[in-house]
Amino acid sequence: MTERVPGDVRALLEALEGAGFEAHLVGGCVRDLLRGVEPQDWDICTSALPDETEACFPHHRLLETGLRHGTVTVLAGHRPYEITTYRADGPYSDGRRPDRVEFVPDLVQDLARRDFTVNAMALGLDGVLHDPFGGQADLAAGVIRCVGDPDRRFQEDGLRLMRALRFAACLDFAIHPATAAAIRRNLPMLDKVAAERVQAELRKLLMGPRAAETLREFPEVLCRFWPQLEPLVGLEQRNPWHCYGGWEHTLHALAAAPEDLTVRLAVLLHDVGKPPCRTTDEAGIDHFYGHAAVSAQLADQMLRALKFDNRTREEVVTLVARHDAPIAHTPKSIRRWLGRLGEATLLRLLEVKRCDSYGKDIQLVRERLAANEALKAMVREVVAQGQCFSLKDLAVDGRDLLAAGVPAGPAVGKALNSLLGQVVSGELPNEKAALLAALGLPPSPP
Repeated sequence: MTERVPGDVRALLEALEGAGFEAHLVGGCVRDLLRGVEPQDWDICTSALPDETEACFPHHRLLETGLRHGTVTVLAGHRPYEITTYRADGPYSDGRRPDRVEFVPDLVQDLARRDFTVNAMALGLDGVLHDPFGGQADLAAGVIRCVGDPDRRFQEDGLRLMRALRFAACLDFAIHPATAAAIRRNLPMLDKVAAERVQAELRKLLMGPRAAETLREFPEVLCRFWPQLEPLVGLEQRNPWHCYGGWEHTLHALAAAPEDLTVRLAVLLHDVGKPPCRTTDEAGIDHFYGHAAVSAQLADQMLRALKFDNRTREEVVTLVARHDAPIAHTPKSIRRWLGRLGEATLLRLLEVKRCDSYGKDIQLVRERLAANEALKAMVREVVAQGQCFSLKDLAVDGRDLLAAGVPAGPAVGKALNSLLGQVVSGELPNEKAALLAALGLPPSPP
């Protein structure tokens, strides 16, 4: 495996060893090397104390922001590499970070403080794998298991609850029963974690191939920071279109989603407003009138609570609000939707609709799925043909109208929007002379 270690990383390890210290690759990079996956980060642990580590790299730029916890960041080949002294952690009074650390001479003590066995392995340049907690066996078995006492691990750092789910989802692993039970016992630890940190783990979790299966097993974890989800988890749907309850429908839809975070977030939240909108008719059939608008309101609250960026939040809310809206299979309708949403968002909306269908009785939605694919093709055709669906596509602009005699001010924008509506509807051709004539204006001078 060591032949796959990049030259810059190898040089860092050799510099530490050449100065008489132990040095090993540790954590995620070792896990990924064992999986045959190219590591994204290369972390090093060493017996050298921080000042001794710094002395090994007199010609490198060093970042000392992590010195309190024994970490020196060395810049090599324009990339940062974290080198951390073997340590044992003190108490975690805030449920996130140790109050203090103690530097120790023993690699096993350092590995013992880590979160999961698959992340508690170290590899030297000699090719020797140090695996005192069975990480390699768990990796082969596809299991996420805490190092040592799982309750202690989660009480040290509440973010580890989300990390456990994220690793299970992204690695397509199961969570060990003892670790799973400890997750459920320690849900309040999530309350101590900053919203931004929860958001970062949720983003990664949702992009994992096992996201739906993981959330099926642990809905209570999401409900801890998104209590708006809890009514959906227990929602029954007595309706001919639905063969699943609210949460199971959502998970089937999520499993069908492409690798697009915005689409997956929208799918996850598209029906969160159903429980308060539920009504049951005389035949015992459930209906959820107006649920898209309520879902959009709740999605906005939920994404704000986790401090998602405005662009992502606004697009997800738009997709949730429109996920049930009918879209006619005509160029005129497509142009109007393109004008409202733009190409990228409209195609994402059609993806959300497709996923929504996969969460229903598949025998009943086959025609709907085929129609949805035809809509996608028409969107691409309208765009490829350069048809007009926004002001930037219009054959006239504000300068043309001013030159033709329209007074400056709101009248210009009003006239342009009126023309756009007539072009999109097919009432007018998108030609400069025709558009000016429709306003009763002479052709603008060349």
